[in-house]
Amino acid sequence: MSLYFVTRHPGARDWAGEEGITVDQVLEHLDPAIIQPGDTLIGSLPVNLAATVCARGGRYLHLSLDLPPALRGQELSAEQMRACGARVEEYQVRRMG
Repeated sequence: MSLYFVTRHPGARDWAGEEGITVDQVLEHLDPAIIQPGDTLIGSLPVNLAATVCARGGRYLHLSLDLPPALRGQELSAEQMRACGARVEEYQVRRMG
């Protein structure tokens, strides 16, 4: 079982380290084929990829932020992420039909 963190943002990597989140591998982009039953993935994935992670038997932990409009589209520091209430929340996502 592996713990992956999918992010291309340095501030998110810094935030995770400062929060004591230890992962097996940081990925800039996810190839869903690597997910095995029992793996856990942290990230902010599009819903279709989150559903694929869950369908493959993985756990999806979403990196959630309460991001004000003024900060959208900007690279955030770990400090800014904390100020925006950065947290990891588990979701179970599945495609209907």
